[in-house]
Amino acid sequence: MSLWFEPDWPAPEGVRALSSLRGDLNGGGASRAPYAWFNVGAHVGDAPAAVAENRRLLRSRAGLPAEPSWLAQVHGVAVADLDVTDPGAAGVSKGSPVPADAALTRRPGRVCAILTADCLPILFATDTGDAVAAAHAGWRGLASGVVGATVRALAAPPERLMAWLGPAIGRQHFEVGAEVREAFLRADAGAGDAFEARPNFKFMADLELLARRQLEALGVSRIYGGGECTYARADRYFSHRRDGVTGRQATLIWREG
Repeated sequence: MSLWFEPDWPAPEGVRALSSLRGDLNGGGASRAPYAWFNVGAHVGDAPAAVAENRRLLRSRAGLPAEPSWLAQVHGVAVADLDVTDPGAAGVSKGSPVPADAALTRRPGRVCAILTADCLPILFATDTGDAVAAAHAGWRGLASGVVGATVRALAAPPERLMAWLGPAIGRQHFEVGAEVREAFLRADAGAGDAFEARPNFKFMADLELLARRQLEALGVSRIYGGGECTYARADRYFSHRRDGVTGRQATLIWREG
């Protein structure tokens, strides 16, 4: 089993991206249950040495130009500009990652990183590849406006942007309460299309559709990816909703130098 896959999107020359997988017993990660195998999240209770080894494997095997800039994700809308500060690049045991749920860079060699285990990772690139970004879009981040915050931080006309939607929990497995639906309807009356009512007065929510609606409303029409459900694919992905205590996969993007 590979440790990652590369997004299928028409990224401009010089832009690289990948999304990690959960690995396997055959050299596919150092973590053990319940974090087996290729967990790269340092905040979930896994052994620090195992996380450090997994991050080392990711950097060396994928040929990353630097340690990814790991964030302290808080389901908010803050965007870390890695050209000003490089939070968390020291890895597991050093440094204090800043609270942020998106990162951007315009310089080669700096790696934007998002950790997920059901939330939606979104990658961004300009059509010329002069700027890239990654956003962590769980329902709270989406409802709060992390997509719009990332697009604005890129400071490029939306028609110059492309986005890729990474692995996330699918609509058929993501049950939420009425308060989640209401949070989206307050900002977008058409967001109801992303919620399917259940007999227990709850709803099945479609994170990908919610993200697409927001991107399109912002003027970003080139949207790729989607369709990979973390909950349904236990062989490929960690899923917090499915497993509770579990690892995290990483979605990375950077500019080559």
